[in-house]
Amino acid sequence: MFIVNSYALAVVFCFITMLCWGSWGNTQKLAAKNWRYELFYWDYVIGMVLFSLIICFTMGSIGSEGRSFLDDLAQADSKNLWSVIIGGVIFNASNILLSASTSIAGLSVAFPLGVGLSLVLGVIINYIGAPKGDPVILFLGVALIAVAIICNGIASGMSQKGSKDTASGGSNAKGIALAVVAGVLMSFFYRFVAKAMDLNNFASPAEGMLTPYTAIFVFSVGVLLSNFIFNSLVMRYPFVGEPVRYKDYFAGKFTTHLTGMLGGAIWCLGTAFSYIASGQAGAAISYALGQGAPMVAAVWGVFIWKEFKGADRKTNLLLLLMFILFIAGLASIIVSGGN
Repeated sequence: MFIVNSYALAVVFCFITMLCWGSWGNTQKLAAKNWRYELFYWDYVIGMVLFSLIICFTMGSIGSEGRSFLDDLAQADSKNLWSVIIGGVIFNASNILLSASTSIAGLSVAFPLGVGLSLVLGVIINYIGAPKGDPVILFLGVALIAVAIICNGIASGMSQKGSKDTASGGSNAKGIALAVVAGVLMSFFYRFVAKAMDLNNFASPAEGMLTPYTAIFVFSVGVLLSNFIFNSLVMRYPFVGEPVRYKDYFAGKFTTHLTGMLGGAIWCLGTAFSYIASGQAGAAISYALGQGAPMVAAVWGVFIWKEFKGADRKTNLLLLLMFILFIAGLASIIVSGGN
């Protein structure tokens, strides 16, 4: 299998993770014109599972180092398999809640709050579970990115002030509550996956433990299986709007389904690269760099989707501060792993 053997390459992989995690939302934006997020999410999960198999039978099965995907899957301890599946279930619950929060309270509330909370809590949890890197510099970087995410949320809120799409009153409170729960849940999923892998030796992993490639496949299966429960419930009892039926899904256009699958494939690529990089970078650093995704999403929003077109001077200054803090935070996290 392909193994990252240098910290510099691990950082490159983490940046790819961040780009993927911050970019897959564009596919939901493209599909949202005539497609409910509950229906989009089925294609997203299917795309995730299919792409995980592609990665496993290519990068996970080539080269002379480590165990190939099928060999690794055959020897995996059931305890480790269940740990990764639980990670997939936790992620799926948090991601569905975050999507629901976005549909209720808007992206400017849900994403900075949910992902920002997940970033801070997740790095703490993963560092305690597998400490690697200078903690002072690492958590300084996390703090800078957290402030950058807050600036992003404030700027988004200011630009959308008075918009017809902005929720209010009890609706907005529900959206905030969902984002908080989603953020707390999301902070735990990575640790369940990381502890099932031998982070100290991907080339000769301990018997019963998983390689990153087996982990991403089993994780995706956990997401898919739990989706029959979580997403089915959300379809029948949606947080907003009318109930959605399965026949609505099968009535969708082929291109719409492909858009959702592309979103899942992009997210899966980023997650697989995060797992692969964690052997050199450590779970906390891999997770922290990946969770800088809100800033990547902000770049898409500012420069591609022109979401801040016509914004006032104060909003533009917040955006500038956001990017400066984000870059400084990333630099700190990278430096922390080199110490």
